[in-house]
Amino acid sequence: MHLVQLSASSAVRLAGAGAAQPASGVTSLAWLLVVLPLLGAAILLFGGRRTNRFGPALATVLSWASFGIGAVIFLAMLGRSADQRVEVLSLYSWIPAGGFQLEAGMLVDPLSMAFVLLVTFVGSLILVYSLAYMEHDPDRRRFFGFLNLFVASMLLLVLADSYLLLYVGWEGVGLASYLLIGFWNQIPANASAANKAFVANRVGDFGMSVAIMLMFATFGTVTFAGVDAGVAGANQGTLTAIGLLLLLGACSKSAQFPLQSWLGDAMAGPTPVSALIHAATMVTAGVYLVVRSHVIFEGTPTAQTFVVVAGAITLIFGAVVGCAKDDVKKVLAASTMSQIGYMMLAAGLGPVGYVFAIFHLLNHGFFKAGMFLGAGSVMHGMNDQVDMRRFGNLSGAMKITWFTFGIGWLSILGVPPFSGFFSKDKIIEAAFIGEGWRPWVFGGAALIGAAITAFYMSRLFFMTFQGEKRWPRDAHPHESPRRMTVPMIVLATGSAFLGLILGPTNAIASWLEPVTGRSPEGEPVIAVPVLMSLTLLLVAGGVALAWVQYWRDKVPVAAPAGSLLTRAARQDLYQDDVNEALLMRPGLHLTRSLVFFDSRGVDGAVGGLAALIGGTSARVRRVQNGFVRSYALTMLAGVVVILGAVWVVQ
Repeated sequence: MHLVQLSASSAVRLAGAGAAQPASGVTSLAWLLVVLPLLGAAILLFGGRRTNRFGPALATVLSWASFGIGAVIFLAMLGRSADQRVEVLSLYSWIPAGGFQLEAGMLVDPLSMAFVLLVTFVGSLILVYSLAYMEHDPDRRRFFGFLNLFVASMLLLVLADSYLLLYVGWEGVGLASYLLIGFWNQIPANASAANKAFVANRVGDFGMSVAIMLMFATFGTVTFAGVDAGVAGANQGTLTAIGLLLLLGACSKSAQFPLQSWLGDAMAGPTPVSALIHAATMVTAGVYLVVRSHVIFEGTPTAQTFVVVAGAITLIFGAVVGCAKDDVKKVLAASTMSQIGYMMLAAGLGPVGYVFAIFHLLNHGFFKAGMFLGAGSVMHGMNDQVDMRRFGNLSGAMKITWFTFGIGWLSILGVPPFSGFFSKDKIIEAAFIGEGWRPWVFGGAALIGAAITAFYMSRLFFMTFQGEKRWPRDAHPHESPRRMTVPMIVLATGSAFLGLILGPTNAIASWLEPVTGRSPEGEPVIAVPVLMSLTLLLVAGGVALAWVQYWRDKVPVAAPAGSLLTRAARQDLYQDDVNEALLMRPGLHLTRSLVFFDSRGVDGAVGGLAALIGGTSARVRRVQNGFVRSYALTMLAGVVVILGAVWVVQ
């Protein structure tokens, strides 16, 4: 059997994983992280109209309480040495089935706690924002119940100590996403968007479920520690299959190529949904899965390469699509797709990229959630208008929204000293480390993505807040209430300073080291100062081009026809058509063929056999007519046959 050879850094991480301590002290309260928002969801969704008045506030308080517990656990972990920051909280015997014994447990380590703090803090800010944004919606109790359900499911996903329990949270966030995208399902387009997201995620979930089955068949366990310990002795083909199936799940949840087409339509949900689920948390679950499964991917270079390829394609794909959209939320959705492509690319690079993938994920959670809330603020002041061609010069009427959105814009561009500079530029540097063609292809893709990002995000910013007014006559833009602007200010503060706090101090690398190991030293094929200067030059070029076209020059209210590429980008590069041709149509024909085989083949054979038996019995039944003479004749015929047989034998 072919054995997988693990690197020295992988061996260190495996040793660390096996040395997990039983939870003690405040870590034993980790179960409350999930239970509190889940309790809020249960009260709001099953409590009926009696909870209408206090339900949204209760949901918000319980989310903040979950953050408070997470913060206490985080502070307690800071006081420990690195080798004591991995603890397992056993909850109960979940699946006692003969030789297969699986406990429901929580893995409290630096990686899971980074996600806990992101989900609970950003999620709680978005819940505060939603108190004002959804104030007049008659079903807002149900909305807040769904948000609490999502927060609980996401926390279960990142705290699970096994792939099977992770899958429960994985399905929970998929359900919550479906419910929230289609929250205003009285609009047919919204219901269709929810269904599209649900179906696309089911494709990835199938891959996840098969991967878990293969893990059990191969390793006899589905816990993270057990699977990681068994990787060294696994067959290469089996390990590659597991890695590719996990990647399929990650691509669907994180809207990565080729399962990314659902994310733009998912903007049909209320804007806080886009900020929480489709920018800061759920769509990053795929990145978490890849990093959490890094031992598997390091054992199969083929699957690891597929991760990098998927990320590189998606970061370019999303950036190109973002250049052609006029819907402010769909531009941000394309940007999310592209930025997660950067994270996937970094995660696929191996030990050199894990830290930067998570670092950019944290920074992205702040600046992208802030920009989505900013888009919601603009919609609030512009009668729910989303067409950027009907905005322009909103900076004067919405100063706080303009300023906070601008901080996020500078951060995603990677302008120093804002957060994005310290994480995205590090991913670009990591992509240029290596030998042969890989650094030039993947590093080049990261550079091109940075230039296009600078263009389309500047296009969004200038079309919305700068230039001349293009408002409809009935529009009266105004600043949003304080409950909406305060979360935006907090997120903008994180966008400005989080990278500066975690990057130059090396705090994020030191924090994640017990899980990801120490990042190996490596030099890019282009000197770092030259690469940094080239990146900033490309960013400046993208901003300048957008300034000329969308601030200095007049922006037409009606979108021009554009080039062939522009028209294709408006249609998401025809990804829906590709999916229909490659997946839906063949699947439809396969289903029809199976139905025909079932009805004419299986049913026909069973029906024919039944008809044969029935016809034969009907004919035989005619002999049983009740007449004595007939029975006597039958007996005589039998005697003649017997005598004839005896005569022949003799």
